Amino acid sequence: MSEQNTADKIFDVFVIGGGVNGCGIARDAVGRGYSVHLAEMNDLASGTSSKATKLIHGGLRYLEYYEFRLVREALTEREIVWRNAPHLVHPLRFVLPYFKGLRPAWMLRIGLFLYDYIGGRKKLPPTRTLDLRHDEAGKPLKPIFSKAFEYSDCWVNDARFVALNARDAADRGAVVRTRCKVVEARRDGGQWRIRLQDQMTWAENEVRAKLIVNAAGPWVDSVMEKVLSHNEPHQVRLVQGSHIIVPKLFDHDRCYIFQNPDGRIIFAIPYEDEFTLIGTTDQDYKSDPAKVAITPEETDYLCKAASEYFAKEITPADIVWTYSGVRPLYDDHASAAQAATRDYVIKEELIDGVPLINIFGGKITTYRRLSESILEHVEKTLGARGKPWTAEAPLPGGDMPNADLDAFIRSLLARKPFLSPALARRLAKAYGTRALLFLKDANSMADLGRDFGKGLTAAEIDYLVAQEWAVSAEDILWRRSKLGLHLPPEVAGEISAYLAAKQTATVLQ
Repeated sequence: MSEQNTADKIFDVFVIGGGVNGCGIARDAVGRGYSVHLAEMNDLASGTSSKATKLIHGGLRYLEYYEFRLVREALTEREIVWRNAPHLVHPLRFVLPYFKGLRPAWMLRIGLFLYDYIGGRKKLPPTRTLDLRHDEAGKPLKPIFSKAFEYSDCWVNDARFVALNARDAADRGAVVRTRCKVVEARRDGGQWRIRLQDQMTWAENEVRAKLIVNAAGPWVDSVMEKVLSHNEPHQVRLVQGSHIIVPKLFDHDRCYIFQNPDGRIIFAIPYEDEFTLIGTTDQDYKSDPAKVAITPEETDYLCKAASEYFAKEITPADIVWTYSGVRPLYDDHASAAQAATRDYVIKEELIDGVPLINIFGGKITTYRRLSESILEHVEKTLGARGKPWTAEAPLPGGDMPNADLDAFIRSLLARKPFLSPALARRLAKAYGTRALLFLKDANSMADLGRDFGKGLTAAEIDYLVAQEWAVSAEDILWRRSKLGLHLPPEVAGEISAYLAAKQTATVLQ
């Protein structure tokens, strides 16, 4: 849809923010028959949605803070999200070593019993007790750890998960614009007049909408104050969470959850085949969310916490990459950052008679339920259209028979035998059935164009630009994939040159 057409149209719902909540809401709303426009000032999932621990989980530690509703809802969502995105969501087993002097074993057993049974677990296996002296999970750990509990949760490719929610929303008719900043929204005749600025060309245009959903994550308060001219007291508590990536510390496919004497926990998770992800931290953050970065104190904390358990000492010299994000939690005035509620809070209000819905908090696991809750508010204001539908709807690429990823990988190799098993697995896990859109009639790797490394071909890059809003090498290497971990730094420059040449050729046509 052209800017002229959007100027002439009055959208039902305008969504600010291209994270998991914003894209999930846009997808749900357009699928029910509402007209939707979404604007993201940077790239999709460039903020909090790609900076978490990448888990689809109930949050075992939230039980300690009596967040039973949140845990139950999240546990119920685990298998729904897994079923709908089998290429992006994978079950994992988590090993929780018993550390004498911290949480007692009886408390852990009760917590894990609740975790197993309050969320309607069907396919994921239940908790079991491990003897670490004889189980493979004990080999990387210090010999003082002899007992552990093992339970189920899931992992998600978070940035791709967001991009495919946006893709589905656009396929159903939503306007999705990235690098498009909302600079002003004013009330006019019972509607919102929203001024947008393209962050690449600096061109501006205006869109009208009946209702705004402020899903700006860490910027939710800033949007209210600077864009909506709505000077409410700040209601979001920014909490920084940082992670470190080190060469892989163990060969099995299970994860670890470690208790720390300060009451916090950290995870150690197999990551991108060759690495281990360790995180996260919890500390209040007071600066610009766009500038968040791991601190020396956080680095030291994660290294020391992991080294309490692993036989091999983890030092800053081992770190190959770090990332940090800011969680936009609702400010419930908890005394410690780790105790602040992870539940989402929705606040609807009328400003000069025009509806605004603000979202505080939330987690990727419960994004679909949050979207349904937002749509209840939308229906009250604009009238009901369609019924809830996302629980049974696969994300793009997830429509594989029986949601069986391994079977799809085998079929992909049979159809495209020139792919290496490793590349077929990577493409299947990233794109699911949509991998066939750019593999098309290719009968060799040469048919896919230049290979930039690790099987990242020109055909794949062209697809990401055309279908997934990728604009830069960073988008491609660090959000649409994590190939930046595997490829030398100069590849980013080569991809940038390729993108620039394609853009020039398009302009000249």
